[in-house]
Amino acid sequence: MNNNFIIRTITGLTFVVIVVGCILWHPISYGILFAIFSGATTWEFCSLMNKYQGCQINRMITTVASVYLFGAIMAFNANITGSEIFIPYLITLVYLLIVELYFPKNNVLMNWAFTMMSQLYIALPFALLNTLSFISVNNGVIYNPVFVLSVFIFIWFGDSAAYGFGTWLGRHRLFPRISPKKSWEGCIASFVMAIGVSQVIASFNQSFTSEDLPNRLAWAGLAIVVIGFGTWGDLVESQIKRKLGIKDSGKILPGHGGMLDRFDSSLLAIPMAVVYIYTMNEIFV
Repeated sequence: MNNNFIIRTITGLTFVVIVVGCILWHPISYGILFAIFSGATTWEFCSLMNKYQGCQINRMITTVASVYLFGAIMAFNANITGSEIFIPYLITLVYLLIVELYFPKNNVLMNWAFTMMSQLYIALPFALLNTLSFISVNNGVIYNPVFVLSVFIFIWFGDSAAYGFGTWLGRHRLFPRISPKKSWEGCIASFVMAIGVSQVIASFNQSFTSEDLPNRLAWAGLAIVVIGFGTWGDLVESQIKRKLGIKDSGKILPGHGGMLDRFDSSLLAIPMAVVYIYTMNEIFV
């Protein structure tokens, strides 16, 4: 057992404990943690892009905008404030476009593109977690961490299964042009594992009966959506790193790389989980 595996395991377990603990403890601890994650991931993304062909993104304002969007959607979904909370964010986006006009020596098109990408690719998915966390009920809004936690649990268990089975049985490459190590065997294992975990989660809602079948199928469908789009999310980040010629997006997490490495799967899985859950809202129990 090498030192890198030990470091990676300790870092991973610590990360999981912190995330699960903050999600379950209180909506405030959840909000603070993921606002930090949103800001740190955006900062890391902007830092990477600023090394690419003369790009000069304003990291500070872009990062603040990401954190603000997370807080704004959290406050709006928690029924703390109205839609006016989004006005400062919209003004910031307009400012980030206009300000580039006054720096003609900058690579304006690239700055615009990557600045807006940071908001679409990173800030928005993190902020959308709040649409899963706060559920409307007859007498108001409640904090319900089940869906948010489930998304990450599916990804964690799916990644573990993909790594284990891919290393052991992987023979057929999934997407060799972008990620040579990923295999179809590992990918299938991640789907099977996540579906199995989804049935455990469904069992906590009610015991299995014939009437319970649609609920179980809905949870299995959520697992499939999360793993499917999570796999594409992983490949998107792999393509970014390949274009930049780097192995890891950062070094903040020993053995795991950067924040973007840690949340790459989530960035596509979260928005599509939102679409799926809202579409199947009447079935989930």
